Amino acid sequence: MKLSFSSTLRAASFLMSALAALALLAFVYPTVHADEQAVPAVGTVAPNFTLDSQEGKPISLNSYRGKWVVLYFYPKDQTPGCTIEAHAFQRDQAQYDKRNAVVIGVSVDSVESHKEWCAKDGMNFKMLSDADKQVVAMYGSVMKFGTMTVAARNTFLINPNGTIVKEFIKVNPSGHSEQVLAALDDLQKDAAK
Repeated sequence: MKLSFSSTLRAASFLMSALAALALLAFVYPTVHADEQAVPAVGTVAPNFTLDSQEGKPISLNSYRGKWVVLYFYPKDQTPGCTIEAHAFQRDQAQYDKRNAVVIGVSVDSVESHKEWCAKDGMNFKMLSDADKQVVAMYGSVMKFGTMTVAARNTFLINPNGTIVKEFIKVNPSGHSEQVLAALDDLQKDAAK
């Protein structure tokens, strides 16, 4: 059976469109590499870890049982987006205290980098160093930035029992603290019912 030129052209056009769609999907939904893990699901127990804070003291996630935890991952100390996000969390500390919540920031930067940034910008909530990139992997929050591996900007709300109850993936740092506070209000209302 012979195909006409127009039929061949339509088939080729369809094939090119299908390939372009697949390429777009691969860009929008990148594959998880073998060394990365998926984001833990809402409703599961938050993976425990122990990391050093800007004070040089080890902090364990499980030590915050009985409190709400805002566990946020961010790419790099002292960069514009990360500074906007961190300043908002610092500004709203009294609001988090009222909600029995603690804010914990995690990046792959060193303890010294955290210490310098916290002193310079007056931040007093916990900033943890995951220089080995194990915790960012456990939370499916690994991101390549050029040749560097950094933490993806993801936030997890963990209830007082240690269960992940809300996730914010690929966060926009502007207005994020307000989003988290609103989500905490909703979750705490639901928990009180």
